[in-house]
Amino acid sequence: MAGHSKFKNIMYRKGAQDKKRAKLFSKLAKEITVAAKMGLPDPEHNPRLRAAILAARAQSMPKDNIDRAIKKSTDQGGDDYFDMRYEGFGPAGIGVIVEALTDNKNRTASEVRSIFSKNGGNLGETGSVSFMFDHVGSIEYGADVADAETMLEAAIEAGADDCESDEDGHVLICAPDALHEVASTLEEKFGEARSARLIWKPQNNIEVDEEKGETLLKLLDALDDCDDVQQVYANYEMSDAVFEKLSA
Repeated sequence: MAGHSKFKNIMYRKGAQDKKRAKLFSKLAKEITVAAKMGLPDPEHNPRLRAAILAARAQSMPKDNIDRAIKKSTDQGGDDYFDMRYEGFGPAGIGVIVEALTDNKNRTASEVRSIFSKNGGNLGETGSVSFMFDHVGSIEYGADVADAETMLEAAIEAGADDCESDEDGHVLICAPDALHEVASTLEEKFGEARSARLIWKPQNNIEVDEEKGETLLKLLDALDDCDDVQQVYANYEMSDAVFEKLSA
């Protein structure tokens, strides 16, 4: 769930095979259940739940799955999950931040550490990587919603700090505690966003070649395959030519 060029470094997901999709739906459902359990089961009054539902819709998760995940939050005797963050380094000194939801901290820490060590990386201490990233709110809209100038003006009026537009769409950045307000303001003008969530945005990216890139993508894929891992961020840059070759 990291990217391969400029701002898309934030998100990366390889392929949409059935197995991957089932795992993805499971992770999305877990986040919805936890968000609903930690706050109100109403997305209008629970920003985290609203963001989780947006993420699920963006991946075409069926409404019945979303409703079941919300209902599960009210079930008695369910598992208690903990938000965990792990920081480490991949090949070429790439910084990696891993966010997880787990009902067993020791199991998840052991699995994440093993994934790093088996894929050319090493797990670091808390704070060893996050200082190279900014924790911010991110709101995404499709390119067809508005042109770049219109979106920039709306971003400024809504209180966002930055707006980047390209052929893939618009990405607006804001302070973490302003995410809900900015997203709500933009929704009144443009409708529901493609996503609205808290992310770790790299301050600077490190260019990786084909050799290092291959090892790095294996690390990111392995982390993504871990059931407890929800999001992965990495501060790398990879040319489209290298990315396409490695993804073939």
